[in-house]
Amino acid sequence: MGRKLDPTRKEKRGPGRKARKQRGAEVELARFLPPGKLGLVWPGAASRRPKEKHAVKAAGQTPRGRSGFSDGNSKWLAPAKTKKIPSKGNNVELSSDGEVEEGSWEMEEEDGSSEEMVDDYGASSSEEEELLPIEKAALKQKSDRGGLSEDDSEEEAEEAVEEASRQKMGQKEEESPDLQLNLDIDEQFKLPTNEQIEREDILFILVFLPAEPPDLHIIHQRIKGNMEVLQDFVVKREEGRTRQEYLALLRRDMAAYYSYSDFLLMKLMDIFPLPELINFLEANEVPRPVTIRTNTLKTRRRDLAQALINRGVNLDPLGKWSKTGLVIYDSSVPIGATPEYLAGHYMLQGASSLLPVMALAPQENERILDMCCAPGGKTSYIAQLMKNTGMILANDSNAERLRSVVGNLHRLGVTNAVVSNCDGRQFPKVCSCLLWGVLGGFDRVLLDAPCSGTGVISKDPAVKTNKDEKDILRCAHLQKELILSAIDSVNATSETGGYIVYCTCSIMVEENEWVVDYALKKRNVRLVATGLDFGKEGFTRFKDRRFHPSLKSTRRFYPHTHNMDGFFVAKFKKFSNAIPQAQKEPAVEAATPSAVPDTVMEPQLKKKKLEGSKVDKEQKPPQPALKKRRSLQAQRRPLKA
Repeated sequence: MGRKLDPTRKEKRGPGRKARKQRGAEVELARFLPPGKLGLVWPGAASRRPKEKHAVKAAGQTPRGRSGFSDGNSKWLAPAKTKKIPSKGNNVELSSDGEVEEGSWEMEEEDGSSEEMVDDYGASSSEEEELLPIEKAALKQKSDRGGLSEDDSEEEAEEAVEEASRQKMGQKEEESPDLQLNLDIDEQFKLPTNEQIEREDILFILVFLPAEPPDLHIIHQRIKGNMEVLQDFVVKREEGRTRQEYLALLRRDMAAYYSYSDFLLMKLMDIFPLPELINFLEANEVPRPVTIRTNTLKTRRRDLAQALINRGVNLDPLGKWSKTGLVIYDSSVPIGATPEYLAGHYMLQGASSLLPVMALAPQENERILDMCCAPGGKTSYIAQLMKNTGMILANDSNAERLRSVVGNLHRLGVTNAVVSNCDGRQFPKVCSCLLWGVLGGFDRVLLDAPCSGTGVISKDPAVKTNKDEKDILRCAHLQKELILSAIDSVNATSETGGYIVYCTCSIMVEENEWVVDYALKKRNVRLVATGLDFGKEGFTRFKDRRFHPSLKSTRRFYPHTHNMDGFFVAKFKKFSNAIPQAQKEPAVEAATPSAVPDTVMEPQLKKKKLEGSKVDKEQKPPQPALKKRRSLQAQRRPLKA
């Protein structure tokens, strides 16, 4: 059996900082010295008996305890400092034995009574000065007990240190809640004064000067404090301050921190609640994940994924809602230059761009119109779902962008598409012979209308500052023209179709719900379910406007909620090819620019009114004459007896 460990006995751990104060060497050395030399004094003892030394020196006698010393022994036993005194030639002369000659080195004895001994590190050897307060307390406790050994005293000193540290930690824990409360009280948000706001305005104007840039950290902290106050305004607000003042400061700070224009921030604050607005702004600072769509005309998603993984691509399926999408996390090869891409096995396409085609749900052997088709991602997806059957008319008003459409259609193997360059607003007029005489109208129409791009700010940060009210209204006016033209291009009597899908990459109400509500009033259409299982419902009321209740079936997608570009999707069903007569719009819409379809229909309405007035004029005069004739005939008839 080996030695058993006694858990109650604490083993001594190393010399540590107390090594200079241990006096065990004196006791051990006494056993090896002759009996006459037991009274030698070590350097550490010189500072312990200064008074005794002074008395002995004054009397000129040998100190007590040094009776056995000789002059030769005192030189090497007494503490001394050495000084190197070079010779005149600054060379040290050595004797034949290799020792330094006398006179080359001189020893200066240091009187212990004049000053205390100093160790090699410059620290005094005085024991009392080096003791910590807790060690002094331990020594005092040792003197009280008397019979304890040195190891026991060290253990007690360590235990006392640990106990003192525990007490300090307890005090800190007790003080921490009070400190936190004080910090909370001190950091209560307060609105800046007018002078501070003016000073920051000057700094904001001089933002291009490198000497005085705005402090974004302070602005961010102020945004957080302002949000906390607005969430519990009744309790945390500053007396005498209104909610409008807090909102104005918040809008100003967010415009400076996120680099948005004041107009766009006002629009966004009308759409989103304040906590959701911060999430939306933060999401726009991060790019959306790279997604691709598998071209099932040439391959399967499983085979494509395996081929890309073998090339060092890290990917996953896009989601349960998509059967063809893949999301790319990272890749060791360029995604747009792989052999699979060049062979047309997939298309680089955003996740939000898949949604309108899924809502359109094209069927085989149908006639489909893609009114704004560039760069061809949605067109190729329609052809993929139709399995290259039927006919797709890919139209775009920009001839330069049609080059990419043609290139993508050839690369992806689409053979049922016809590319045209025509203004979508005039499409029913220009192509009326082809549209109704030959095709008999389209079964389905996809309209991805041009918009302000407020849903793709992460791709185009310039949208933050270069959009104003005129741009939004200009886009809304163009969208109203295009949606009426798209509805007029659809055949309501189609056996399988009669559907129109309207979508934008904007989140503005003026470009989405407002346009859809306008189309419901101007044409014989109704909204139907998009078939998309996720997404937020469209607005049925916004500020002082009230939209048709069926707008709940439209869908909105946001970057902070669905991790895709901001998008809007609406699906119509046309139930009559007749164009209803124009009705006067509400007074609220009178402020907006009048839609072009109204101007297009005005000549027809005027002609109808003129024709009607002519007919009325021709019909109205004969009516009194007929009445007179009938009355005369009645008078001429003889009364029967």
